[in-house]
Amino acid sequence: MVDTTQIQEHAEVIGADGVHLGTVDKVEGQRIKLTKKDSGAQIEGAEGHSDHHHYIPLGLVAAVEGDTVRLSAKADVAVTFEEEESGEPL
Repeated sequence: MVDTTQIQEHAEVIGADGVHLGTVDKVEGQRIKLTKKDSGAQIEGAEGHSDHHHYIPLGLVAAVEGDTVRLSAKADVAVTFEEEESGEPL
């Protein structure tokens, strides 16, 4: 089990393949809130929506390595788990 209390503000979120997915704004409940300007826009097929936050479930976190959060899924798969603030999928 990963100690998600170690997730730091401004940490990089990467997929299991090492591809950048976003930047941590903060942890809210059971989700990582990504910064508005860096919410998956770099992933092909992802809707960047830079005008609002996206969220990643903490259940996808495989490891916290200093200022990097590594997910258990590749970035192109992890982005499909992103949610809106309401909890609705993108």
